[in-house]
This record gives sequence, C-alpha cells and structure tokens, in this order.
Amino acid sequence: MKRPNPSELPPVILWFRRDLRLADQEAVAVAAESGAPVIPVFVLDEGGGSSARPLGGASRWWLHHSLNNLASALGQLGSGLVLRRGPAAEILPALARETGASAIHTGFMPDPSERAADRAVTETLGDGGCRLHRHRTTLLHDPHRLKTQTGKPYGVFTPFSKTFEREVHVRPPAPTPGRLPGAELPPSERLDDWGLLPAIPWDADMAQEWTPGEGGAAARLDRFVEEAAAHYATDRDFMARPGTSMLSPHLHWGEISPWQVWDALDRAEGPGGVAAYRRELIWREFAAHLLWHHPDLVQNPLREEFQDFPWREDKRGLRAWQRGQTGIPVVDAAMRELWAIGWMHNRARMIAASFLVKHLLIPWHAGEAWFWDTLVDADLANNCVNWQWVAGCGADAAPFFRIFNPVLQSKKFDPDGRYIRRWVPELARLPDAHLHAPWAAPDDVLREARISLGRTYPKPIVDLAEGRARALAALDTVTARQR
Repeated sequence: MKRPNPSELPPVILWFRRDLRLADQEAVAVAAESGAPVIPVFVLDEGGGSSARPLGGASRWWLHHSLNNLASALGQLGSGLVLRRGPAAEILPALARETGASAIHTGFMPDPSERAADRAVTETLGDGGCRLHRHRTTLLHDPHRLKTQTGKPYGVFTPFSKTFEREVHVRPPAPTPGRLPGAELPPSERLDDWGLLPAIPWDADMAQEWTPGEGGAAARLDRFVEEAAAHYATDRDFMARPGTSMLSPHLHWGEISPWQVWDALDRAEGPGGVAAYRRELIWREFAAHLLWHHPDLVQNPLREEFQDFPWREDKRGLRAWQRGQTGIPVVDAAMRELWAIGWMHNRARMIAASFLVKHLLIPWHAGEAWFWDTLVDADLANNCVNWQWVAGCGADAAPFFRIFNPVLQSKKFDPDGRYIRRWVPELARLPDAHLHAPWAAPDDVLREARISLGRTYPKPIVDLAEGRARALAALDTVTARQR
C-alpha cells in the first residue's frame, strides 16, 4: 500500500512542555512516524487558564537557554520551534484551526495545573477533528497506576519502591528521529521578547556551572557514570565531593529521560552505587505519585495534625536564611551555593531545610517558595514532597522530633571544611576545629583568623539548643491534641 505523501496529510502539532529533548521522546517519535508535517510548538502558560504557578527566576533562566538549544536541534532535523505565550487552552486550539492540524501530541505531565491545561485544551478542541494525544515523556511510570493491595495510593516509600521494581518495566531508550516531516510553520514569537533572562545579571555563576539543553544533559550523565556513579552510595552525602549526578535540572526540564539515565547506569562499575542512584530515581516517581493523588500538596500537609502547627512569623530570620547570613556556617554555605548556581547539594538541602522549619520554626511553605524561585531544578512534586518530608508532615516523613544538629552534620559531611570555605570565604582562615561553630572559638583564634563575630560574620541568629527545645515544645502542642 502506498504511503501518503506528507504534503497531502494535515499537519500534527508537537507540543513541548517539560520534555525539551528529541531523543527518547515518545511524543516526538509518534509525530515523526505519523508521516504528517510536524509543527513543533512551546507555549509559555503562566497563570493563564491552567492557573499555572509562575516560574521562579532560576527556572526562567534555564528555560530560555533550553528553548534556544531545542530550536537549534529542531533546525538540524529540518524543522523549527514555534513559540506562543498565553493560556494553552486558547493558544493550542487556535493554532490547530490556523494550521488545520489533525492532532496534538504532547507529554503526560503530573502537575495539577498541567493536568488542568490538558482538560481545558481537550474541551476547547471539542469535536472539531483535532485530538490531544498524551505520551509518557518525563516519568518511568504512570503516576496513577500503582496502588496498594486495598486499591489506595501509596503513602510510604519502601512498599511503593518494591511494587515499582516488580511491576514497572524500564524499557531501553529510543534514538532521535532522523528527521521531522517538514511543515510550513506559522509565525512565532521571539524568545528574547519573553524576558526570561534577568535584568540584573546575577546569573554569571549559573552560566559557568550549567549547560542547559539535551547536549549538556548527555555530557553530565556521561561524566557521572564514568566518574562518580560507582561510589554514589558513600560519596553522595559529602558536600564538597563531586559525588552526585547534578542531573536534577536536566531531568526536571526533560532534556534527558529517566529511561536514558536508568539504562546508562548499566555502564557504571559498582552495583551498590547504581542501586542507590536508581532508588533516587524511584523516589522521584514516588513524589509524582503523591502529587497526582494529593494535588494540594503545595498548600496542605499530608498529615492533617500539622494543619494547625504553631509556626512562627520571623521575617528577619527568613531573610537571614535566604541570604546565607544565619551565623551557622554550613547553613550559610548551602544558601549561598543555592544563590550562586541555582542548585544545592542534597545533604545541604536537608540541613538548611531542617534549620529553617525546626530551629527557626518558620513554615516549610516559606522554604518551598524560596527554593521554587532559586532552584534551576524547581520541580513541584519533588519540592513539596521533600519539604514536607523534612518538616515531618508529609508522606513517609522523618519524625518532627528528629532535628538535625547542623554542627554535627557539618563535621560529619564536610570534615575538612572545603564546602564551607568555598561558599563562606570569610571563615576560610579558621582551623578545622573551630570552622563549624565559630561562636565557640577562643577570642585569639578569631583574631588570628581576622573574624569579628557580628561584624565580619554574623553571630548565630538562634541558639541551637534553645531552637531545638522550642521546636520540641511546638511539637508537644500538636501531639497533645492527638491524645
């Protein structure tokens, strides 16, 4: 049977979202295999019909560069990228009418606003002949599929991971299509007109650290597999070591698929490190599963008894934490790393988050909002689930009474002080014995290191023992109501 000439077929729209790649991208593959002319499009939908949460500053920076990269890659396949801004429920049906498209192929997104956008696009398309087709492009499984034996969603990670390993088949990744059937592309907005890049150039360190786009993701994965994956289980906790993958922003933006990562780990030596990293990939799936079944995670704790937890309003404390000026060196190092490169080591995230919600008793929502604005990997599911985990109010959460001592954490996971000295250089001259708690150093040691507490470096904004006691007292008010 003769295959139809692409010029005789109505075009199909390829709607990119947080899956900004061409390799191992099911929506791309299906559109390419349709034989119809393909119209690639990205819609910037912030606060439109889907009530999408506006992107943070670091995410906007990343998105600008990733879209540039994607447009270039599409050009190499003989295509291009159409940019439109506005509610997806208005933009896509209008584009379908404008081009006569018969189908829209897109990724399957777990976030509530994106699910709402899918429903709105489908409703607006109606029975006009153009249909929305969703494909799995960002996750290893469909987040609504796995259930407990009683038919309920999982709330504990270990049984979820066991079911995942038993039931989810992780397939080998697919290559980039050789070409996309050409189409006459409709007019596009200019990326530079979207204003995604910062007006004040605070992004210099991010530009040095990251290469957004599919090529940067592949290079980062290769480096991790060759240099760090085998020792991941032990090295991942040490904040100054290159022991983590730093793939989180590439995975969030879909510049690499979790299938590609999972498959590439087979090349790494050291099964312990590979198993530990794959467990982190499954945690990412668990977070998506939780958000799917609890779409209000960004506002409400999963554990209802924390709904009325006696959080404190402390604007000065929050500002000091955001700026890395708490007087606790490891916390300040973590927050300055975040501001500089839009990313923070995972162990440092737990220490900094625990300090905010427990020693300062500031609501986890405030920390989640700051991470949303400053992380290049700001993922709604991961961000909310992990903050609730630290705050003791989420699924499978660490108990609230488990309060990290930042000094002990610092001594254990930055024993030679390299992490602190990099990000808090005003403390660099302190000897290791006093670096983690400069307020306890003798006056002559501080003078020798050219440190004046309260002037060249802050005094602690909270006494750690008092902060711990205050947190436990707050917890008592919650547990008392449960008795």
